[in-house]
Amino acid sequence: MTIDADLLAYYAKVATAFPELPADAGPIAIRRQFQDVAREFAAPRPAGVDVEDTVLPLDGRTLRARVYRPAGARKPLPLVVYLHGGGWVVGDLDTHDLMVARFAADSHCAVVSVDYRMAPEHPFPVPVEDALDALLWLAEHRSRLGFATNRLGVAGDSAGGHLAAVAARAANDRVAGLVTAQLLIYPVARCRFEGGSFTANAEGPGLSTDEMRFYWAQFLTAEPPADDDVRAFPLAQSYDRTPAQALIVAAAYDPLYDDAHEFARFLEANGGRTEVIDAHDMTHGFGRIQAHSKAATAWMKKTSARFGELLHAAR
Repeated sequence: MTIDADLLAYYAKVATAFPELPADAGPIAIRRQFQDVAREFAAPRPAGVDVEDTVLPLDGRTLRARVYRPAGARKPLPLVVYLHGGGWVVGDLDTHDLMVARFAADSHCAVVSVDYRMAPEHPFPVPVEDALDALLWLAEHRSRLGFATNRLGVAGDSAGGHLAAVAARAANDRVAGLVTAQLLIYPVARCRFEGGSFTANAEGPGLSTDEMRFYWAQFLTAEPPADDDVRAFPLAQSYDRTPAQALIVAAAYDPLYDDAHEFARFLEANGGRTEVIDAHDMTHGFGRIQAHSKAATAWMKKTSARFGELLHAAR
């Protein structure tokens, strides 16, 4: 198989419109260009999704968030807390707006996208703490906010997938079974950069191994965590409780392809039920740019619909 032609055409357009940043570009410049590219190539939200901006009043800080609800729902829907990707450094509510809106529509779930604080200004453990506290706050206030109270999902892409898995684990350690299901879209699982997909897909497109090395360095800018700290390294220790059911998406042309499969094996070894969707013609980040590829749209529609089935079926 080869990379989807529509994705390759999209990357060519981006390269023409946005010259490559210099090798010494810092995180702020990288973040700004990521936002500019997303804005330049943005597509409209799908019809039939109601969207509302809000804030989450957490302990000692507030976080911006965006609520997506399929229009016309006759009863409270399951809630999914969404954490965007971007290497814990780039990305925000707007760069992932279309992805989350389509996810809400295709899963038939209410989704709250959380604008957690990012490195290097807020390195580990701040993004992890924001993800967990946002998840716990939303879980506690589900009834008042009009969400179903018997099912709760957490989802994320790339570094957001890392945060989703870490938050789901910590939440269920506090309250057994609180998180019903987790969706991990091409997640970050391991701080490594050699061998397997890190070598085979080292140059991207979508993400390079060197970029992943850079993002990890920004995330761990402060005092490094211990090697067995599962908040940073989610595969470092076995689970104390059975993991929440997981749907994991792997992109074949992604340095993190092996991470996705390793995450699946780890969850299964800890007694979790896991399904993997292997997107054989996709690159890292395809969910965020699905408007530019019919194949990417189809993969994400399949993913969203399946996660909705898992969450709606759970009781």
